[in-house]
Amino acid sequence: MLLVSLVLIPFIGSLLAALMPQDARNRESWLAIGVTLCGLVIGGMLFTPISSGEVLRSEFAWLPATGLDFVWRLDGLAWVFIMLVQLIGLLVVLYARYYMSPEDPVPRFFSFLLAFMGSMLGVLLSGNLVQLVVFWELTSLTSFLLIGYWHHRADARRGARMAFTVTASGGLCLLGGVLLLGHIVGSYDLERVLAAGEVIRGHGLYRVALVLIALGALTKSAQFPFHFWLPHAMAAPTPVSSFLHSATMVKAGVFLLVRLWPALAGTPEWTWIIGGAGVCTMLIGAFIAIFQHDLKGLLAYSTISHLGLITVLIGIGTPLAIVAAIFHILNHATFKASLFMAAGIIDHETGSRDMRLLRGLRHGLPVTATLAIVASAAMAGVPLLNGFLSKEMFFAETSLVGGDSNWWMSYAAVAMGVFSVAYSLRFISIFFGTPAQALPRAPHEPPHWMRFPVELLVLACLVVGIAPGLSIESVLDLAVRATLGAQTPDYDLAVWHGLNLPLLQSIFALGGGLLLYIVLRRHFGLQQRDHVPLIHRFNGAQAYETVMLQITRGAQSLLRHVGTQRLQSQLLWLMLGLLIVPLLLAGPPPAWTFRPQQDFDPLFAAMWSVGAACALAGAWMAKYHRLAALALIGGTGIVTAATFLWLSAPDLALTQLMVETVTTVLILLGLRWLPPRLESIAGPAEPAWRAWARRSRDLAIASGGGLALAALTYAVLVHPAPDTMADFFLLNALSGGGGSNVVNVLLVDFRSFDTLGEITVLAIVALTVYGLLRRFRPAPESAGVPPQQRFHADPASRQSPAEQANSGYLLVPGIYLRLLLPFMGVIAVYFFMRGHNLPGGGFVAGLIFAVAILVQYMLAGTTWVESHLQLRPHRWLGLGLLLACCTGLAAWYFGHPFLTTHTAHVDWPLLGELHIPSAFVFDLGVFTVVVGSTMLMLVALGHQSLRAHRQPGEDGAPDRPDIATGRTN
Repeated sequence: MLLVSLVLIPFIGSLLAALMPQDARNRESWLAIGVTLCGLVIGGMLFTPISSGEVLRSEFAWLPATGLDFVWRLDGLAWVFIMLVQLIGLLVVLYARYYMSPEDPVPRFFSFLLAFMGSMLGVLLSGNLVQLVVFWELTSLTSFLLIGYWHHRADARRGARMAFTVTASGGLCLLGGVLLLGHIVGSYDLERVLAAGEVIRGHGLYRVALVLIALGALTKSAQFPFHFWLPHAMAAPTPVSSFLHSATMVKAGVFLLVRLWPALAGTPEWTWIIGGAGVCTMLIGAFIAIFQHDLKGLLAYSTISHLGLITVLIGIGTPLAIVAAIFHILNHATFKASLFMAAGIIDHETGSRDMRLLRGLRHGLPVTATLAIVASAAMAGVPLLNGFLSKEMFFAETSLVGGDSNWWMSYAAVAMGVFSVAYSLRFISIFFGTPAQALPRAPHEPPHWMRFPVELLVLACLVVGIAPGLSIESVLDLAVRATLGAQTPDYDLAVWHGLNLPLLQSIFALGGGLLLYIVLRRHFGLQQRDHVPLIHRFNGAQAYETVMLQITRGAQSLLRHVGTQRLQSQLLWLMLGLLIVPLLLAGPPPAWTFRPQQDFDPLFAAMWSVGAACALAGAWMAKYHRLAALALIGGTGIVTAATFLWLSAPDLALTQLMVETVTTVLILLGLRWLPPRLESIAGPAEPAWRAWARRSRDLAIASGGGLALAALTYAVLVHPAPDTMADFFLLNALSGGGGSNVVNVLLVDFRSFDTLGEITVLAIVALTVYGLLRRFRPAPESAGVPPQQRFHADPASRQSPAEQANSGYLLVPGIYLRLLLPFMGVIAVYFFMRGHNLPGGGFVAGLIFAVAILVQYMLAGTTWVESHLQLRPHRWLGLGLLLACCTGLAAWYFGHPFLTTHTAHVDWPLLGELHIPSAFVFDLGVFTVVVGSTMLMLVALGHQSLRAHRQPGEDGAPDRPDIATGRTN
């Protein structure tokens, strides 16, 4: 359970942070610190088995037949990344406590940050590739929320959308590649995939899978040509930038490439795709970084360049290159996190990040300046700092790629080193010179604990750079051996390897970078340039915006050509489709199988004649009296329910009857918003011939659609199906699900996961409808219509149902109507309790109970109901989903697949033996969600109808309390 807790604790902390009040600033930071400390403690507890080479696994069955299980897997590589994420996360949380403004919604910030941390840990710990993709997309979603945290700013919204679009699209590609890998290997289990490298590389789908997985990894790690999104993500708060772009978000892509190296690497395709993207990225990113004027912009492009360096090493693919890649991932995380935090301190204390304005900061920020200079030197690869060691290993590996005849990779590596020194000097330059006088705030040192994370990270840069064998080699070896296994090479992290080619390349890069910076600053106006020379016209962000604009325009053009606001046109296309579908399914009618006619039942025909007459009369009466039309249409619903009952489907009959009731109430409430049919507002009269033609057309469409649907139904019914799923459910409902009502067992046992998804969607729809309705205020009068003509001619239609009850239109006393609530509640309980073995169940019982409360609203009045019943539909929804999910989690706890049901047999005094299925709890969740969602939608709609009906100052009555919160709107 320790592996599961590593992922669950951040998500639980995220939920708790979101529930905290705005003024709980210290409590939120302490909560986040506690969460990260718990993760570090758990990781420390797991060090002993990991250091001995053990791979820890924890599995929870989900869909074993399809290979989709929750598998948590921890080896040395995952352990190193987990500790890195949580250690940097702890420092970021401490830093954010002092960085964030009191005016910011800090609970939301820490909630998003902890959710992102949990998503990243899920990626690192996933032992199933499909599960990895799920957490991969969660990192895209949570990073979108973090980047767009200051949503009042246009640049934050733009950066969040850009990052999400690019990385989520790459995630879809990754899903396609993972599915192909699962098809090739026959399993999505990570261990089996890693062990099947020869099979994968020899398969015909290898290249397709490689391209799709590479797209997922390269988009996440901002590699060329997808690098443009990362600089725009700098609109996020600096703690977010420090966390996402040093140890988490952008490192997920290179982590995936390292993780899948045993399965995919070792081919020319791997080297050209991965290595080629890395070379382009490291050169373009480093060159553009030199000409940035924003501190975070410079760091963003330097991050792109260093990620390109790591990608090049992975693309080279030799064992020593993998060692160098993992080592540089760790080094880059330390110095880049410290630099982002230092940039945030400068912005926080001076009010500016513009390097054209900043100078002489060492006078006001002496300690911060020292720390930033050391971290910049580590980024540039200065000796005795950690960046020097991994960059020297990079130079060594690139010199081996082309042998003695092809040095192009070495040239590219040295060029990147020259550029990195130049932009590092550009960053350092703000601390020297005469102090700036036009800054928004006078520079001064931040609080000590805000600077402490930077001090700790810079100390790590020094310790690793001076004594790598004592400080980092054992940790690095864990990740290397977990990745390379038997291919692990001998390597030495000593500071001095003698006078060799990599050292000469490092010296040349340091000297060349210093010379380049001096030349650009003195002779090419580096401080005044407003664009990047040579490549300023190749703007990836502009290309992205152009593509998105063209997609939007294409969608609008398509909508103009095929979309319409007229219902008749849409129905026409729908009915034409229905005419074609039967032909596609069963061929032309002569090829159909016709079955002999059964005995004709005049009673059944008479019942359907009544239903058809109600439908036709309802269509006719809609022109004259909508309430009568609604009653007639309700008659067709009752006939449909009677048909289900006639055909021995009582569960469907009950459901249809209750859905018909709720739908009728919904339409009844909506009728009050429809405009009246009055000649005074109807506009010019329509010619008789045109009206006749329009109605004839509508009649033809309706008749054709009905006949087509009947033909489709007949084609499906006569289609031969010797082995149907129905036979399986009929045979296994009692033995496998513990109930004799096949319909209910199907919903809460065999298809319980589908039902969980359906009630989740139902809850989301209810919340969406409620959110829209609570912000909508209908006008009290229709434009141009006198109040006395606003509804229909009869006086009763101009009154709300509660007013009708109080004014004598309803002859039953209100006190008797209130007794319907407990009576219908007992009926709901009865149908719920019998549902597993007899017709009924949670869905039908939920509708019955919801109708019971709605009847009180309609007959007893809103004021009486809400003064006597404390309705909180939001809580009903949350409780229902919680009950349903807990049923599945309980199955996991006892070692069974998710949502596996079990029936307990309990002997009770006097009652005897009782069968208590676990599906009872799941069905209770369905009941609660149905009640909550129905109440939330229909009662909210009823509130709006009352607002629309009540005139301004009609009785001085204020708006009703909000049905979910109890507060007056």
